[in-house]
Amino acid sequence: MTRELVKSERRLLVIGGGYTGVRLARAARQQGMAVKLTSRQPRPDAGGLAWLPFNSDPEALVLPPAAALADTTDVVVSVPPEPGLGDPVLRLLGPMLRELPLQWLGYLSTTGVYGNTGGAWVDETAPTPARAGRSLLRLEAEQAWLASGLPVQLFRLPAIYGPGRSPFAALRAGQSRLIHKPGQVFSRVHVDDIVGCLLHCLNLLLEQRPPVVNVADDCPCPSSETLGYAAHLLGQTLPPMERYDTIAASMSPMARSFWAENRRASNQLLRQSLGYVLRYPSYREGYRACLAEEGGAGAAEGRGGGQSPRSPGSAT
Repeated sequence: MTRELVKSERRLLVIGGGYTGVRLARAARQQGMAVKLTSRQPRPDAGGLAWLPFNSDPEALVLPPAAALADTTDVVVSVPPEPGLGDPVLRLLGPMLRELPLQWLGYLSTTGVYGNTGGAWVDETAPTPARAGRSLLRLEAEQAWLASGLPVQLFRLPAIYGPGRSPFAALRAGQSRLIHKPGQVFSRVHVDDIVGCLLHCLNLLLEQRPPVVNVADDCPCPSSETLGYAAHLLGQTLPPMERYDTIAASMSPMARSFWAENRRASNQLLRQSLGYVLRYPSYREGYRACLAEEGGAGAAEGRGGGQSPRSPGSAT
């Protein structure tokens, strides 16, 4: 049995201080943890958060000083793998991480590793026939982290939404598209449930942590359903319906890859076995919270001003 550290003893390093990373850092600090984040570029102080440099670009390589990582007990990696190079954190910071007194390392991956299941449910035991491209790179990164000897736990995420990454700004600006593809559903998760899940698992004992956890809400559904609810909350009419098969050729390769896969991600392990209670069981509660927060300072926090939910294949 490993000793459970109290909150004041935790030293959290968030590698990749993007949208999810910043919200995680703020929540962890509120719980009494010391927190540091990394960024490619120097960043102004954001509400007292401590920033460290990390740029994996071979032509502009910058690593955080080893002394700044000393005594780190927990790490969250929110950085995507690089084509042809693999995971930059494991490649460049792995030796430093192995010298730390780590209790836990959370790696943010994607449910894209499950491939296209035609809308069928997938849990953590499902096969992972990831397609070539971003999902395969994530699967390879998962495997490398699990083989690293570090106390790794993988978190597979679907589309991420939250304040500043919701449909409301695009609806107001008349830029939304109502796309219909028969039988297509998407799983999604509110950023604050990613944060809540990570902090929940961080505080479990090592022997209580499964190696892989899906983090998704209870309500996989078509994007037309979620956009309809967002329009209802705003009291706005929906844009005209467009059939996917008539517009697919005009979409970007990334957008087509998003629509090429159809699956429902199960959260039963997270909720039933690990006992995590979702703050936002569906997009309905989540969108109402987004709308409330976007009405104040929260809208600026997202830095993505009304973007659609983002696939975790991108930086989080």
